[in-house]
Amino acid sequence: MLNPVMALLIGTLIGTIAGLFGIGGGFLIVPSLVFLGLPIHVAIGTSLACITISSLSSAYAHIRAGRVLYRVAFLKEIFSIPAAVIGAYLSGMLDSNVLEAVFGLLLIYVAYVFVRRSDVRNRGEALRINYRKVPLIGALSGLTSGLLGVSGGVLNVPLFHTLAGLPVNYAVGTSSLALFFTALVGTATHIGLGQVDLQTALLLAPGLMMGAAVGARLVPKLHPRRFKILFSMLLILVAVRLLLKALKGF
Repeated sequence: MLNPVMALLIGTLIGTIAGLFGIGGGFLIVPSLVFLGLPIHVAIGTSLACITISSLSSAYAHIRAGRVLYRVAFLKEIFSIPAAVIGAYLSGMLDSNVLEAVFGLLLIYVAYVFVRRSDVRNRGEALRINYRKVPLIGALSGLTSGLLGVSGGVLNVPLFHTLAGLPVNYAVGTSSLALFFTALVGTATHIGLGQVDLQTALLLAPGLMMGAAVGARLVPKLHPRRFKILFSMLLILVAVRLLLKALKGF
């Protein structure tokens, strides 16, 4: 059973990671909730409710700092939400082990490309965003989320940076806002299915909100190169976890 002190510690840790990297943190929340005794489907639904809370807190901090590109976030979500629904339906028809293995390898490649891309921009130079790539990012992120039940944030940030040309701090802030809408729709769906433990989500909420705000404030303090190395390590960690899970299923 989750007690308030443990909930605060877990929520703050996961919220800080989520706010810093512009991700949902579901890959940490779900196993934590399963370890605490929640059934997997309830853990996934509750995780989405937690991501809604943490991403809102993180997005608010990034908005105040001027690191959110609204047009990119909303354009991405127009394609992410229907793609996530399609992915959810397709997930029952495809081999989950193959999907996890392919996605794990994809994340390793994304980590490699993310680290190699330059983030140098001359002082005073206007942001040059490739808006034509944003629908593709939305579709890929949403489809992956629906197929595997993972947060699209692990793809949002590196794809915003490598394909759409967003500097990493804008990629993180914009991803946080986009995640809020994706998680909100997913949470509403799981509430309708009775798969959200609201008491657990509310216990985690204070820590998630505080941690996400702290993580968002740390973003500009990290050099872009160091940030990309840390984020790539996070991607590889998620990839290894998916590959190991897939290998056990074969």
